[in-house]
Amino acid sequence: MLGFSRWQLFKGFAAAVGIVSIVSLVLIYFFPSPPSKVTMATAFKGSAFEYYGGQYREIFARSHIELELRETAGAVENVELLQDPKSGVQIAFVLGGVSDEKHAPGLLSLGTVYNNPFWIFNASNEPFERLSQLKGKRIAVGPIGSGTRASAEQILGKAGVNSETATLLPFAGSAAVEAVNDGEVDIVWSSGASDGPAVRSLLENPKVHLMNFPTAEAFTIIFPHLVRLTFPQAVIDVDRNIPTEDVTLIGTTAKVLVRSDLHPEIVQLLLQTMVQTHRGREIFQRSGEFPNSADTEYPVAPAATDFYKTGPSLMQRHLPLWLSVHAQRAIAVLVAGIAIGFPLSRFLPVVYQWIMRRRLIYWYGKLKALEASFDADPANKHLPEKRIEIERIEDAVSHIRFPLSFTDQLYNLRSHIDIVRRKLASRANAPGRMAAE
Repeated sequence: MLGFSRWQLFKGFAAAVGIVSIVSLVLIYFFPSPPSKVTMATAFKGSAFEYYGGQYREIFARSHIELELRETAGAVENVELLQDPKSGVQIAFVLGGVSDEKHAPGLLSLGTVYNNPFWIFNASNEPFERLSQLKGKRIAVGPIGSGTRASAEQILGKAGVNSETATLLPFAGSAAVEAVNDGEVDIVWSSGASDGPAVRSLLENPKVHLMNFPTAEAFTIIFPHLVRLTFPQAVIDVDRNIPTEDVTLIGTTAKVLVRSDLHPEIVQLLLQTMVQTHRGREIFQRSGEFPNSADTEYPVAPAATDFYKTGPSLMQRHLPLWLSVHAQRAIAVLVAGIAIGFPLSRFLPVVYQWIMRRRLIYWYGKLKALEASFDADPANKHLPEKRIEIERIEDAVSHIRFPLSFTDQLYNLRSHIDIVRRKLASRANAPGRMAAE
């Protein structure tokens, strides 16, 4: 042992436990564990957002995170849910052109994930070559609150097709497919990937024809968030030649928006999920084109910008989600320990010597006080008490354990104790004392 009493050791242990507890609380605050469940807003049944949401949920489950999918009317409602802190929605799919940072502040983009084409399906026997010919028709444009409907009203409105000149119906996804089969609509304005259930069903329906959009380039100039897309001949079915020719489409980009308070580890998991889901070659994108940070409507989260530049970190590539948080905490403790401990180690020997010297000085003080009491007791009436005190001091000092470097100082203290004892003995044997006795 280094000469510490049990009480001192206990106090040191208690202090260490207190420091560890405080450090743990600080680490939990700065490196909180990710939630076991998060909510993502998608869209209606049969939509591309629902389709991709299902893929995201499967990937999240591998990291033992439950991704709850909230069925909504679409992109417009998704933005509203993200802005409402009471909705519980933290992640959402959104279409370009629906909103932006000015109208929905506080939201962050993790990037665009795919080109989202708008499909105009003709369910009637009448051929259409221009948008203006859709006046007076029953058009399924999706429910109010959906990005599909917002885009349809924006684009069709330029051709004079609106709720006053046509009948805009709220069918979308699988509901739109049923409406076509039941003869309730003439035109279906849909959006999403070609392999989405609803779009695929309409593309393979021999009674439905996909309209060409020859003025697509003009609309990309009028609305900068739009893109011109080409749907290649026979890409759906080579044998049946679906479609029968190249079709020009208009579209926009789909993106993933999050609340700014979403846990950083969930953000990283989401970014990796986006890469796994959207990085491949698709009809309207090259391999590796998506996801990317090319979002001009919302600020891209710094974590996403770094991710697209350097990819996932070493820990994110090799450690499971639950373990990466503990690894970050351990690294934080190590760095903080080095930063604080290295300069502090220079002062530890000085502090240690000061503690040892303080213990010696304490007993020197007791000894000095005892020696000074001799002058206050010229008649030597309290010699018995002084003998007891000198013995108590000597006994206490004899049980103190000091490092070898303090041995000389310890022997000096004992020598001084012996000097005081001899003074005490001489006073006890003084002539005046003997006469008094």
